Amino acid sequence: MSMKKNVVILNRLAQDLVERLANNFNVTQLQPGADLAQTLTGPVHGVIGAGRQLGPAELAGASELEVISTISVGYDNYDLDYLNERGVLLTNTPDVLTETTADLAFTLMLTAARRIVELDNWLRAGNWRAGLGSDYFGCDVHGKTLGILGLGNIGAAIARRGRFGFGMQVLYTANSRKPDLEQELGAQYRELDALLAESDFLCVVVPLSERTRKLIGQRELGLMKSSAILVNIARGQIIDEAALVEALQQGQIRAAGLDVFEREPLSESPLFALNNVVAVPHIGSATHETRRAMAELAVCNLELALQGDTPLHMVNPQVRER
Repeated sequence: MSMKKNVVILNRLAQDLVERLANNFNVTQLQPGADLAQTLTGPVHGVIGAGRQLGPAELAGASELEVISTISVGYDNYDLDYLNERGVLLTNTPDVLTETTADLAFTLMLTAARRIVELDNWLRAGNWRAGLGSDYFGCDVHGKTLGILGLGNIGAAIARRGRFGFGMQVLYTANSRKPDLEQELGAQYRELDALLAESDFLCVVVPLSERTRKLIGQRELGLMKSSAILVNIARGQIIDEAALVEALQQGQIRAAGLDVFEREPLSESPLFALNNVVAVPHIGSATHETRRAMAELAVCNLELALQGDTPLHMVNPQVRER
């Protein structure tokens, strides 16, 4: 009978999913504080998890590695060139988190626009002793212009909420035109500079790559309306954070809603001192339902790959064709 393959779990997985893997594979759980490269040395065939950098330094000793199953859509933590060179398959979990992440983008837009966090703090501090003056007014979301930077699945889900829920005009920029979405949403394509200049709300939803790193810097923020609100649910490195802090301090843009940051985890930042920033700790897909669906999909991808079948979602399918 054939030997069971070896799988390393990098993060906590639900017990029933660990047991499901243990039925078919020898399972090792990475222990807190354990050396990652050391744990991955030897006959490891599959790795499942999220949020860790995996490249030559971590994987050099994993001589029999076949697949890494990431519990995420984004894969900027992985050295893809190295994985391709080694013939290691990378699988991910798109689609199941689209609607949840779009919900969060809208939450950040509404929260920033209506100054919810600022006024919640103000109220709790005992300041509500008379009527509220216009100094504390927010701005409307409905009927405004929604700019989407990257109209993929999540971008389209945000655009639908804006168009059909809030009667917003949708503008977008992307690698290619999206005629179907233009028709469905009445969306209009713009080059980046025009998108920045025309949007009342700008949602950043592009993946991180060398091309998108610091895509939004001082010059780009300078093109935005002083009444505009910037929302980033993609990756922190897409925006030059120092330039953003300055733009927010000087009232160059109205506010920002941020789920992601240049450095994560983040325990102190000049952003935290600003009233016109809503900041949450990278919770785009963090609901019980969606994280469960992502973990199930990642387990499924891993099982299929290690059993010689085709996983549901592959980042680098070309390595299987070799």
